[in-house]
Amino acid sequence: MLSKSESHTSWQDSVISSTWLTYILEEWTGVEYHCLYYISFILWVLSIIIFAPLLIFISTSCFLNLLLHIYKRKNGLDEDFSNNLLYHRLTGIKLVLKLLFFVLLTGYELHGMEKIPEGPGLIVYYHGAIPVDYCNFVCNLYIQTGRLCYSIVDHFFSRLPGKVFFIINKRVMHSGRDESVEILKKGNLLGVSPGGGREAFFSDENYNLLWGNRKGFAQVAIDAKVPIIPLFTQNIREGYRTFGKIGLFRWFYEHSRLLLIPGYGGFPVKLRAYVGDPIPYDPNITATELVEKTKVALEMLRDRHQKLPGSILRALLERFDKPQKED
Repeated sequence: MLSKSESHTSWQDSVISSTWLTYILEEWTGVEYHCLYYISFILWVLSIIIFAPLLIFISTSCFLNLLLHIYKRKNGLDEDFSNNLLYHRLTGIKLVLKLLFFVLLTGYELHGMEKIPEGPGLIVYYHGAIPVDYCNFVCNLYIQTGRLCYSIVDHFFSRLPGKVFFIINKRVMHSGRDESVEILKKGNLLGVSPGGGREAFFSDENYNLLWGNRKGFAQVAIDAKVPIIPLFTQNIREGYRTFGKIGLFRWFYEHSRLLLIPGYGGFPVKLRAYVGDPIPYDPNITATELVEKTKVALEMLRDRHQKLPGSILRALLERFDKPQKED
């Protein structure tokens, strides 16, 4: 127990420290204390408004992932769970929640869904700093058609301790060419971004495609005898951006291949995704030629729907535009 004198001394020290800190803040910012108090209160309220929905979404998604994993293990389900009604419904609930969250955040629209064939196809998309647009597409695809799309991700995710929650139903994978061909031959859709992490981190508001010499995806489409379906999302680079222009980060990525480049964003910009005309299978085309055709198709979607260079302010103002009609 503290004596009255000790308690009084402690209170005095606290008051002196608080006064000293207030004085430093006032001198440093040039703003009076009561103004600082109101500013901090406003920032606190804004942080709750902005981050609380995100935390609720993440916690709900993790809980559903856990339920899916437990149900899968308990019932010994393999990767083909399409005939299991309860598992299908749990997956559907998870995708619906994701879509609702992103629609509220970005006013997401998807145009050209009717261009996706009923059979197999390779969906090739531009990779934003964070591909929330592609996640929206996968959710929309399921809700509108009942189809679950396989997705190829970076090998980095295979090394994460919690990868079981990320690759929960084996529809998200980091497989090689043979497995990708097999998935397509079974009549599935498969999504891939040839630019990958390099495009995500080092492309900019001009939306340049950074594919390097990658043409494996084209060879997969040829081997599986399926069409390529281009997909581009307006303003995805304005929703999230990275510090990829800083040379040190570029050097770090090229030497480590770790997806640890810092970024910023989460801006509630308007996102509109556009599905392009499928590039049909042609037995006489080479992989190199197919890569060029796919590039041209994506660049045409970009040039038609994206004002260059991109602008965060313009993308925010587009939230107030009327929904566009299907093209």
